Amino acid sequence: MNIRLVSLPNPRQKSAASITACLILLCSLFILNAMIDETGLGTDLGRRYLAPGHGSILGTDWLGRDMFTRITKGLCMSFHIGIMSAIGSSLIAVIMGLAAAVFGKKVDAIVALLIDAFLSVPHIVLLILVSFTLGGGFKGIVIAVCVSHWSRLARIIRAEILQLKGSDYIMMSYRLGRSRRWIMAHHMLPHVSSQFLIGLILMFPHAILHAAGLSFLGFGMTPDRPCIGVLLSESMRHISTGYWWLALFPGAALVALVKIFDVIGENASRMLNPRTKQE
Repeated sequence: MNIRLVSLPNPRQKSAASITACLILLCSLFILNAMIDETGLGTDLGRRYLAPGHGSILGTDWLGRDMFTRITKGLCMSFHIGIMSAIGSSLIAVIMGLAAAVFGKKVDAIVALLIDAFLSVPHIVLLILVSFTLGGGFKGIVIAVCVSHWSRLARIIRAEILQLKGSDYIMMSYRLGRSRRWIMAHHMLPHVSSQFLIGLILMFPHAILHAAGLSFLGFGMTPDRPCIGVLLSESMRHISTGYWWLALFPGAALVALVKIFDVIGENASRMLNPRTKQE
C-alpha cells in the first residue's frame, strides 16, 4: 500500500499568497479606475436615484451621478491620501526615534515629551484642528494625518534603538572611530527597517479611515471631489428616504480597502517575524 505524504504550505508561503492576492486586488482597482472615464461624475437630473441594476451597476445619487464611478474614483483618492500620509508619518517617526536614541538625553527628553503629548490628544481632535487650520483639501488631510499618527511608531523605534545602543558591535564601532552618522546609517537604520515597513503598512488603514472621517465631518475634501467620506456624508441626507445604496456601497468599499491593507500588514509582520523565518 503506497502512502503519499502531502507537504503543507508553511506560514511564510501562506502569508506570501495572501499578500499577493491583496496586491492583485489593488492592481485591479487601479486598472478599473484607468478604464473608467469621468462622464459618470457629471450631473444628469434625468437619472436621479436610480436603484442598482436599473441602468447603473450601483445606482445613481441625488444628482444622477453614477455611484460605481464615484466609488472607484473615491477609493483611488483614499489610496493616494493613505500612501502619502503613511509615508510622511513613518518618516517623522523614524527621525524622531533615531534623534531621541542617538543625540543625547536632552533630545531624548524632548522627543519623549512630544510623543506623550501627541498620544494624549485624541486623534480626531488633532485631525480636525490641523485640517481646519490648513483649509482642508488633499494637502490639509495628508498633513493632519502625518502630524497625528507618528507618535506610536516613534515610541517603538526609540525603544528599539535604545536597546541596540548597548550591544557589543555598536560599542565596537564607536571604539573604532565610527561617527554617529555612520553608525546610524549602517547599523541602526537596517535594524529598524522591519518595524518601519510594518508600521508603514499598518498606517494605511488608520490614514484612510481618518481621512474619510474628516471628509464625513466636513473638514476634508470638498464635495466636488470623489471621496468616500464625502459620499457617506451626502448619503446621510437621503438614506432615511429609502436610498440605501448611497451609503451601503461606499461604506462596504471603504471597509474592504481597509481590510486589504490590514491583511497585508498582518502577513508582512508574520513573514518578518524571526520565529516564522525559521519555520
